[in-house]
Amino acid sequence: MPLPIEDLTPRQIVAELDKYIVGQNAAKRAVAVALRNRYRRQQLPEAEREDVLPKNILMMGPTGVGKTEIARRLAQLARAPFVKVEATKFTEVGYVGRDVESMVRDLVSVAVRLVEKERYEAVREDAEREAENRLVEMLDDTPAVWNRYQTSVFTGQEEPEEVDWEAEEREREQRREEIRAKLRSGEFDDRMVEIDVEESNNPFLQVFTPGGMEEMGIDTNQLGGAFGGTKHSTRKSYVREAREVLIEEESKKMVDRSSIQREAINRAEQSGIIFLDEIDKVAGKSGGSGPDVSREGVQRDLLPIIEGSTVASKFGSIRTDHILFIAAGAFHMSKPSDLIPELQGRLPIRVELESLSQDDFRRILLEPKNALTKQYVKLLAVEGVDISFSADAMDQIAKMAAEVNEKTENIGARRLHTMMERLLEPELFDAPETAVNVRFDAALVERRLAPFVREAVTNRSIL
Repeated sequence: MPLPIEDLTPRQIVAELDKYIVGQNAAKRAVAVALRNRYRRQQLPEAEREDVLPKNILMMGPTGVGKTEIARRLAQLARAPFVKVEATKFTEVGYVGRDVESMVRDLVSVAVRLVEKERYEAVREDAEREAENRLVEMLDDTPAVWNRYQTSVFTGQEEPEEVDWEAEEREREQRREEIRAKLRSGEFDDRMVEIDVEESNNPFLQVFTPGGMEEMGIDTNQLGGAFGGTKHSTRKSYVREAREVLIEEESKKMVDRSSIQREAINRAEQSGIIFLDEIDKVAGKSGGSGPDVSREGVQRDLLPIIEGSTVASKFGSIRTDHILFIAAGAFHMSKPSDLIPELQGRLPIRVELESLSQDDFRRILLEPKNALTKQYVKLLAVEGVDISFSADAMDQIAKMAAEVNEKTENIGARRLHTMMERLLEPELFDAPETAVNVRFDAALVERRLAPFVREAVTNRSIL
């Protein structure tokens, strides 16, 4: 079964990450090599693949420098199942909180949705054709000749003359082609039709298992009687809405649910990525009592999952041996050596992400495909507001963001979100009523943001 790992070289992977993330070359190189190693492993003979384990990564760096974004973009590149979880959500067995195995079950659920989407897209063209045929059937309100013939027989009327069935079939096909053409042109979009749809009657129950809370599916298809597996319901809908409902229904008929689950488990096992954030928050050595009592216990619970174990889920058992784990943390109050030695050994690749400078902020505002300035230009253009930024305006925003980060809490690139919202607040508020053109230069940026920056630096207020 082929895995969805693109044939990209590490250099190409870094180039793709550069489109969204500024700087952090060491981290990009590390994850690029990890992704390429997965491709290399798949080229080995099957007997040798089991021995090649992923080299898990530990990212260290302040908040807002791109740790999560690097992992998320990497998963998108590989079209791999990806889950982001915070280590602080987990607790040692016996304390209130989620069990560590839940992140693996979440990964499989993501993989199922990913495979479902791919399968549905693969059959969408056929599903659209079948849905169109059903709509044409509904919209054709001319009684069929055979139905008219049967009616005359059963009501005791005189039998109709012999029917030219071939001519009737040609006429029927011509009529339906005319309906099909009008349907495709949107002429029937506002016509109301009555559709018969299937409703799955396979409920899920929340049950307690040795691994924690789990969903258990009930196969009611085999129960029969009042529990029935699949039931039909009839409802009225506009043609434009009914089309999508019918396409979805036809798509489900064309894909095999069990094969989706098998592929999803394989996808999660062989190419899944779990991003374990805030790992530094459980790095302290526990001893005594209080809210931190389970820190070391969480690490010990994480250890078998990262080392490789089997986790039960509603879709089947999942082995975690070849899942790539990327752990990340700021490590302000602790250091990697505070993790238990066994866990340190399962995170052999260490990369340190750098704090963002003024130049980095400027590049973040300009270079990425999803740069903040580009986003705001497009958002305000929807309501007829045309905004633009001069080069010195970018410099000024970057300078003020770096200053606030330096003199208050350093929240990295997230500071730019706050700065841009403050800067564009008048336009964002007035846009529905006024259509204006605004050109931001350094002077305008200084005039609008300086009061907020002074307040933040002086009183350490939120900015």
